Amino acid sequence: MDYDSNKFQKMLKNLIDEAKKNLPKVDEDLISRAFYYSLEAHKNEIRASGEPYITHPYEVALIVAEEFPVDDVTVASALLHDVAEDTDFKIDTIKKEFGNEIAEIVDGVTKISDIFRGHEITKAENYHKFLLSIIKDIRVILVKFADRLHNMNTLEYVNPDKQRRIALETLEIYAPLAHRFGLGKIKWELEDLAFKFLNREAYEDLARKLQSKRKDRENYIKKFSAPIIEKLKEYNIKYELSGRPKHFYSIYLKMIKRNKPFEEIYDLFAVRIIIDSDDPSSCYTVLGIINLIYLPVQDRFKDYIALPKTNNYQSIHTTVVGPEGRLVEVQIRTKKMHEVAEKGFAAHWKYKENKTTTDKDVENWVNWIREIFENTNRDDQRRDLIDNFKLNLYQNEVYVFTPKGDLKRLPQGSTPVDFAFEIHSKIGEHCIGAKIDGKIVPLDTQLKSGDQVEIITSKNHHPNKNWLKFVKTSKAKNEIKKWINKEEQNLIQKGKEIWERKLKKLKLNFSNEDLMKIIHTHKYDNSKQFFKAIAQGLLNIDDILTVKQEKEDKEKQKEIQFNKFANSLRGEIGGILVDGKKSSILYTYAKCCNPIPGDPVIGFITVGEGIKIHRKNCNNLINLSISDSSKLVNVQWPETENNLFVVGILIRGQDRPGLLNDISHSIVTYQNTNIKSININTQDSSFEGNVAFYVQNLEHLNRIIERLKKISGVTSVERFESALQ
Repeated sequence: MDYDSNKFQKMLKNLIDEAKKNLPKVDEDLISRAFYYSLEAHKNEIRASGEPYITHPYEVALIVAEEFPVDDVTVASALLHDVAEDTDFKIDTIKKEFGNEIAEIVDGVTKISDIFRGHEITKAENYHKFLLSIIKDIRVILVKFADRLHNMNTLEYVNPDKQRRIALETLEIYAPLAHRFGLGKIKWELEDLAFKFLNREAYEDLARKLQSKRKDRENYIKKFSAPIIEKLKEYNIKYELSGRPKHFYSIYLKMIKRNKPFEEIYDLFAVRIIIDSDDPSSCYTVLGIINLIYLPVQDRFKDYIALPKTNNYQSIHTTVVGPEGRLVEVQIRTKKMHEVAEKGFAAHWKYKENKTTTDKDVENWVNWIREIFENTNRDDQRRDLIDNFKLNLYQNEVYVFTPKGDLKRLPQGSTPVDFAFEIHSKIGEHCIGAKIDGKIVPLDTQLKSGDQVEIITSKNHHPNKNWLKFVKTSKAKNEIKKWINKEEQNLIQKGKEIWERKLKKLKLNFSNEDLMKIIHTHKYDNSKQFFKAIAQGLLNIDDILTVKQEKEDKEKQKEIQFNKFANSLRGEIGGILVDGKKSSILYTYAKCCNPIPGDPVIGFITVGEGIKIHRKNCNNLINLSISDSSKLVNVQWPETENNLFVVGILIRGQDRPGLLNDISHSIVTYQNTNIKSININTQDSSFEGNVAFYVQNLEHLNRIIERLKKISGVTSVERFESALQ
């Protein structure tokens, strides 16, 4: 690439001249080195427009020099902003060549680009990175604004899908962010360019209508301004007077908001008077002159000089009735105020004597971002960070006062609760009522500029969830959520302690599975909700645990009954045979499956307890035999007279007269089955009991069970087995 070509030399000279015109001092060598470094890095790249890629960083640097005349470091960073992102040159190389300061700005711009390139700016962690890069050095976002402005001016060369994505991103993120940093001119340009690509039909329609009315508008502004100009000359006031440009997107929004056609949007007539004076009082003099000539509209006066906006915007806005009864909006400001309104932080930088990026005034431009992090607690950060960021981006403000006259700026729509938290989190937490201009008002009353607000507090009063429905500020929302979460955790812990004390007192054991069953039985989703309900007195633990205790007692009683039953049968049959013979070898019956005569059984040799007798289908036995099958022993029950064995069944149902007789009859009439014992207990209208009788085989048992199930009132019949199974 020919670095000495006239084209590149002219570009560099033009950039340095622009920097010299706007910056207090310029390191020509730094800008030259950055220009040629970028030229070399991008030498093989071509933009979508067909131009050499160097035209993009050059134009971005030119915008920085013209619109954000901060310092030559920012201009050099703009030239290098795409090097680490799009070429083989890395941040470490830039650091060696240009130092830490430029490398960090370039790295910050690259990180922002990476976030948006992934199309995942909707993720809280990416917002987090985005905002942190701004906090580190505010010049990062200035370079990014210039980069985005040039990209928007050349957006026609990319495909329609990409046009729409970038335009939407610009409208939702970059334009409001420019507004928040006080960059009025950039904000309007970005909005109009985005509007053009998002709704070209509406954009072109407005462009035609504005053009057709241009002459009429200019003539009317001349007619309106003539008497004002005459008076300003009389007072020897130096000024610039112009028709204030109305931006397409602003007009479009007003048409939508007011639901009116283009022809009925009155404030298309607007005049701006910029006074060549550093004295703010001169603005009030001009206001007085205008009010002498034209009738002011009382409810459309705003004094942003006495009460500047959060982004340091200062100006007087007034609307007056002009010739032919038309409304005209007039803005009055000093030259310095105008520069701040147009260039925000960059203008502030220009008027500072000690130009550093860490002074207290500069910090104020990014403090609102820090507050987002501080006011978003860690648990809710993922969920709330994006909402808090957007809330802070594009908010209109109201100006209210404490009883002592201290000014507080709050977002439009704020309430006394927002005001209370703005003063101090403790005042917000204990807020019980409020007075506006001495009159008691509801806590959800929306504040208006000029209101004097007094907060009434009580130590015994605390935030509640209803406040979240009407508070506006991110600080109030997060403090309320923080308190509610803390209170909820305290209730959960308290409920858990009550529960555990009660279990200990009653000597009850609950598995996690048991607890979850109770939780779901009482219609709670999880243990936190369950314990919270206990702490709030919504659940009676005694009732819950009485049921549990009764159930455990019942199971224990059932186990005792079964053990008696099993021991009786085993004793009656005369024990167990080992390999078909009576044996003196020690044996015991496994509690895991509790075999009884009639069950297919097998033995397993143990240490210390002899042979354990298991049912053949016992899961524990199956696991044991897998590990060591050599310990299995063939065992069987002795044969009984007529090959009969005793079984027990559990039977449940609704009690009625003659039920016991029907049960007995159903058993004995099948193959003359002999009943050994029968025991039925009734409670209220239900019954539960067990019956022992002799059967020949499993089929014999199953037939009797089927007969019993057909008896009127019987709801369940099952073999009497151990509760431990």
